[in-house]
Amino acid sequence: MERLLEVRGLEVSFRTYGGEVQAVRGVSFDVDYGESVAIVGESACGKTVTAQSLMSLIPAPPGKIGGGSIKFSGVELTALSDRQMEKYRGSEIGIIFQDPMTSLNPVMRVGDQIAEVLRKHRSLSRAEAHNRACEMLEMVGIPEPAERIRQYPHEFSGGMRQRVMIAIALACQPRLLIADEPTTSLDVTIQAQILELMKDLQKRLGAAIILITHDLGIVANLAERVLVMYAGRIIESGSSDDVFYHPAHPYTWGLLRSVPGIDSDKSQRLVSVDGTPPDLFAPPAGCAFAVRCERAMRLCYERYPEESEVESAARGAAVHKAACWLVHPEVRALMPQLEVPAG
Repeated sequence: MERLLEVRGLEVSFRTYGGEVQAVRGVSFDVDYGESVAIVGESACGKTVTAQSLMSLIPAPPGKIGGGSIKFSGVELTALSDRQMEKYRGSEIGIIFQDPMTSLNPVMRVGDQIAEVLRKHRSLSRAEAHNRACEMLEMVGIPEPAERIRQYPHEFSGGMRQRVMIAIALACQPRLLIADEPTTSLDVTIQAQILELMKDLQKRLGAAIILITHDLGIVANLAERVLVMYAGRIIESGSSDDVFYHPAHPYTWGLLRSVPGIDSDKSQRLVSVDGTPPDLFAPPAGCAFAVRCERAMRLCYERYPEESEVESAARGAAVHKAACWLVHPEVRALMPQLEVPAG
């Protein structure tokens, strides 16, 4: 069956004065119709660059897609010109940027910014686009949309500006919505409202969602499947239940141990992941996490681990995979006594 999105071997780099930064190194994943997928990892691991590559938003120069394939409904997006990509940006693929205050035009009324997308991709008249913009503001939960549509971004609160960004992204009812850290600058109450809004709109519109975040609490609330990124690669993938309750990669263990639990003992200290990420000007030949891993072996430093399938706890769920020598079948056969902790 054809997937909505198929990414294979994606490579993205940026040429700088100090050399070439290999930001994304051979990333592969799929997104099905109506599915919600989260990409998690620490800052500068390649999450946002991967998302922007899907819409050809990488500034060139200094950035470039050095290899790989991005297929959307069977169409190879990397082969399209910038003008041909305009058919997909906003219409077929929408994006919610990280900071609405810098993403919205401060000198344009909110309604005009929504209507601009509709007039470009749906060829609506000014009056039709205005009416549709009012409907979108109402859909995302902004009260009195007929009045708010004439206001400027600075007249909205942070949560309301984020709702406006969602309205713009969903105006043309795209089949894929990319949410890049959509709740970063919001307090926890507004975060919960935005997440519930996105879940509700996904059900109503049937759009697939790619959620980019480092907040594992958001992932547990929204995503069906999780991709864990580290140093420009996907190191673990599987259903939310598998990744949260049966993590297979030591980096995923570290991420989960650093999150405080509601019922945790007050005296319990959070466990941090010691060390720093590798230099992507010259990535290591082996596993990039080896220097920070408490279970690293000599093999980890010499060869990058092959992706291995891990036994899934949820029947019928996504295949659980990890790029780690600890779960490789041949290593497990040689070291049957090796313990892999549960989540």
